[in-house]
Amino acid sequence: MSALEKSMHLGRLPSRPPLPGNGGNQSGAKMRMGPGRKRDFSPVSWSQYFESMEDVEIQNETGKDISFFRYVIFNYSYSFRVYKSGSEGPVLLLLHGGGHSALSWAVFTAAIISRVQCRIVALDLRGHGETKVKNSEDLSAETMAKDIGNVVEAMYGDLPPPIMLIGHSMGGAIAVHTAASNLVPSLLGLCVIDVVEGTAMDALNSMQNFLRGRPKTFKSLENAIEWSVKSGQIRNLESARVSMVGQVKECEGITSPEGSKSVVEGIIEEDEDDEEGSESVNKRKKEDDMETKKDHPYTWRIELAKTEKYWDGWFRGLSNLFLSCTIPKLLLLAGVDRLDKDLTIGQMQGKFQMQVLPQCGHAVHEDAPDKVAEAVATFLIRNRFAEPIGGFQCVFPGC
Repeated sequence: MSALEKSMHLGRLPSRPPLPGNGGNQSGAKMRMGPGRKRDFSPVSWSQYFESMEDVEIQNETGKDISFFRYVIFNYSYSFRVYKSGSEGPVLLLLHGGGHSALSWAVFTAAIISRVQCRIVALDLRGHGETKVKNSEDLSAETMAKDIGNVVEAMYGDLPPPIMLIGHSMGGAIAVHTAASNLVPSLLGLCVIDVVEGTAMDALNSMQNFLRGRPKTFKSLENAIEWSVKSGQIRNLESARVSMVGQVKECEGITSPEGSKSVVEGIIEEDEDDEEGSESVNKRKKEDDMETKKDHPYTWRIELAKTEKYWDGWFRGLSNLFLSCTIPKLLLLAGVDRLDKDLTIGQMQGKFQMQVLPQCGHAVHEDAPDKVAEAVATFLIRNRFAEPIGGFQCVFPGC
């Protein structure tokens, strides 16, 4: 168990606060905040929401050494972290957005399991969460789509159960690429959450500015959770308390890859060329680094700014790719303004179902997990993919 997991509060499930401006309860008790009462930003364990966790091992052939006397194949083990719940029904394979982790699906998992008979597999994509791969910086759509196929094969062999892919933001794009490439042979449905080619491509120009505006470090997990809620990144405190653990990590000692540079709070400074002073300069910078990390012991698990070269590949052509998938499809959006021209035409032609969930931020499944669970459960039942449980009734009109 990691230091992060050891530090987490393992008490009872927290009550769920209402969404800002929603006025109604989530599925749990409504949180009443009296005057002067401090909100609890302590982290909560994944085990409060998922039944089990495991690391799925993938053996990938990465190179061959051929000489006159020998022929050697090198295999590297890739480890993909998954969180699971449920024992019957179709598998809902959940793919998170960029910078997030499988833990972003925690509260949704508890909500969907109580409404419909299904199995949950929430996956940490490469470069994210607790997944370990040799080339974690390769976040191309093609590579990540192949990862999904490899994980399904490793978990279920040649006879996988019926699977529905559900992806948010980047994960939604990867779900579409996976489906379009026929990498999951038992795929029965596809759900994409708040990612549309038109708006995604428009947003890329401002993405670096957004990333630069985020804090680089946090003093504690509680501080990171508090920032995520107060900044509006995650509007649901309950979800933030479990999912932010997958977004940040404990700072490690800084090691400069080139020897001549030191990183302090995101600013790169060059060492002096003077050999006499170089030792004292390096020593001072190392001390500054250690002091910074001491004051701010948590940082982001992945530097999203460095993934920019893959952004275009995730989203360009996504709408037509989504429409080309012949399986039943569901598109969940935080606002109708996100719909681009191709999807508007496709929606009018009945090529997919659509549901708009207002009063949510971009992290729709975290902000309104119950609403998303109702939409997904209704989709599953109407397509006869799964059976309702607990007296659940379809509530959304067909779109």
